[in-house]
Amino acid sequence: MGDSIRYVATELATDVVVNVGDVKFYLHKFPLLSKSEHLQKLVASTNDENGDEILIQEIPGGPAAFEICAKFCYGMAVTLNAYNVVAARCAAEYLEMYESVEKGNLVYKIDIFLNSSIFRSWKDSIIILQTTKSLLPWAEELKLVSHCLDSIASKACMDTNMVEWSYTYSRKKLPSENGKDPLWNGVRKPQVVPRDWWVEDLCELQIDLFKRAITTIIKKGRVSGDVIGEALIAYTLRRLPGSSKGIVLGSDVTKHRSLAETIVRLLPAEKGSVPCGFMLRLLRAAILLECEETGRNELMRRIGQQLDEATMADLLIQSPTTKYNVDIVQGLVEKFVAYEQNARSALLVDSDFQENRSPKSAPDASKAVVAKLVEGYLAEIARDPNLPLSKFVHLAETVSGFGRPSHDGLYRAIDMYLKVRLLKFRFLQKHHSPIVFAGEQEHPGDEQE
Repeated sequence: MGDSIRYVATELATDVVVNVGDVKFYLHKFPLLSKSEHLQKLVASTNDENGDEILIQEIPGGPAAFEICAKFCYGMAVTLNAYNVVAARCAAEYLEMYESVEKGNLVYKIDIFLNSSIFRSWKDSIIILQTTKSLLPWAEELKLVSHCLDSIASKACMDTNMVEWSYTYSRKKLPSENGKDPLWNGVRKPQVVPRDWWVEDLCELQIDLFKRAITTIIKKGRVSGDVIGEALIAYTLRRLPGSSKGIVLGSDVTKHRSLAETIVRLLPAEKGSVPCGFMLRLLRAAILLECEETGRNELMRRIGQQLDEATMADLLIQSPTTKYNVDIVQGLVEKFVAYEQNARSALLVDSDFQENRSPKSAPDASKAVVAKLVEGYLAEIARDPNLPLSKFVHLAETVSGFGRPSHDGLYRAIDMYLKVRLLKFRFLQKHHSPIVFAGEQEHPGDEQE
């Protein structure tokens, strides 16, 4: 019972009861009405049947926020911090505690506190951004969310030489933290703030707020694509279980699908801003989670641009029918071919480039790397006895025109494919089973009499 009743210890008897949720506040009209225009209206509209009892059900922040406002009305000390200031500000707005009611009112005082203290603090800005989620739409309408996002983005975009506040950074140890910081003329060099110092703290945000924070940072235009990429990688590894291995664990498919789709949409436009290996793991997750086709196609296009950076293990994406998803790899190689053709065409148009460099060197080097990559992949998938010949041949033909020192890798892949089929043939022959190779079908009219 004590937890649901609040009262002011005073010699004067209380003359109004304010019901906020399931909590009753026994208070005095004068201090409340002197600072809250909304309570003035409620008291004026209270009929005789209700006596001096007021019902407030929709106040943002609930009883805790109202209690802060009530204490302020009584002139009591009010402790505001990053965890409760947004709720108090929204509640003060609801109660209409404006300057027009009384000078130095709570709305004014909280706004001063936010601008002079909270928004100047890196970690406090992140904390209050998290608290806004339970205070919508008030926090949005009062622009507390946008102010908070701008504060975070402005700090993330600052020159690292000016970063002096506390931040979390445990992913990679700095030289000064592992005892290997070199000395200069006997004096230890000042610690260098890494460009992605802000990444880990933003990983604490839920995906919707993380998306808005990253978008705001990108709009500032002062953070490079590779640092944005670092943030996306760190967030994915933290929030998408199994993403480091290209698999997705857990039962909350809808939540994980939304996260994966958001990360894909946030990928920086610059080529190389995100490693190819990460994008391939993200593609695996997108396939398993059945993400939207548009996002998957865009991700494949991005991977195709950097396919020469991939490893053979990156391409081993599982399939429900065959051991590996050859169609996805086929699509990635085709995206690579299209990108290389466009790049070559662009180089040919650039007459200045033709005068100084050979347009063949870079594209051909990438093609040789991808040809070797595909040959290794063909040798691996050739071990699958259920792999259709048509898929094996199609993938091999896609890179057949790529220049490379030798075709030994392709010959080994073909040899492996034939050996596996020969073993399968002998096994089926030994057990007197009908022989049907992968990709072939028995025709109804071919039955033996």
